[in-house]
Amino acid sequence: MLPQGVESAGIESAGAAEATGAVLPGGQSLGGKSPGRKSSGAKSSGRRSSGGVAGAPGAAGGEAAAREHCLRLLTSSPRTRAQLADALRRKSVPDDVAERVLDRLTAAGLIDDEAFAQAWVQSRHTGRGLAKRALAAELRRRGVADETVNDAVDALDPEQEEHTARALVNRKLRSTRGADPTKRMRRLVGMLARKGYSPALSYRLVKEALAEEGADPEALPEPPPPSD
Repeated sequence: MLPQGVESAGIESAGAAEATGAVLPGGQSLGGKSPGRKSSGAKSSGRRSSGGVAGAPGAAGGEAAAREHCLRLLTSSPRTRAQLADALRRKSVPDDVAERVLDRLTAAGLIDDEAFAQAWVQSRHTGRGLAKRALAAELRRRGVADETVNDAVDALDPEQEEHTARALVNRKLRSTRGADPTKRMRRLVGMLARKGYSPALSYRLVKEALAEEGADPEALPEPPPPSD
């Protein structure tokens, strides 16, 4: 789930489509029923269909139920295509049915991994101070393609990344005052490393901050040599 304040384009459309029964190409309705389909009058028993999703029997019913499940998830928070595919797999939706549903939602603009990645980078960098490396790892865990991940994180300006890292150090400095300078440095560098900042940048910024408080930069640890 994205942090508060992050919205992906098309999510509100998902809710609207579900409420209105908007029709996608091929006559499928985003609201869960095909236009003009009449109820059989039978009461729902709550049992799962053979496709593994609750809904009307048969391929059309399984597809409608899978589509409704995706729309519910998209209404609660933006998701990647891979996340929705995993959700349908957990519901035992056949792969061919899942692909059709996801293709239609993508064509309707309700699934957009590029917009998701851009919003994720902006929100997580601003809200949590994460650097490119950590942001890329989070997006890949959510199934975003490498090319899309790279485009999204490359949009983060290096100067902005350094400014954010410096602000994190200055904020954390207050809670480490009184400790040994070497311990302070390790703690601050470790904090930046967990957020994805490089050792070279982390050591430089922490040294500068500690030197401003009177620490001898020559007595502070150096960054480890880069690994091969």
